[in-house]
Amino acid sequence: MSHVVYEIVQHDGGWAYKVGDVFSESFATKELAHRAASRAAREQKTPGESEIIEYEDSSGHWRDEAADGRDRPDTEVKD
Repeated sequence: MSHVVYEIVQHDGGWAYKVGDVFSESFATKELAHRAASRAAREQKTPGESEIIEYEDSSGHWRDEAADGRDRPDTEVKD
């Protein structure tokens, strides 16, 4: 099982959450960013339907892959 960390950081004149190198939109307060990150973390853990997904890989090729809707990551929010 993978582990996803939502980190609360100052960003773009406000606060945001960050997963890896990707930032969310900016929020006026740290509390608002934390609430949004907590909501996103909960949603990430919610199981869904298994289905075929299509995505572009790092070399620019399109791939099809079966995604198991029950395979959800462990999540964490860090201030």
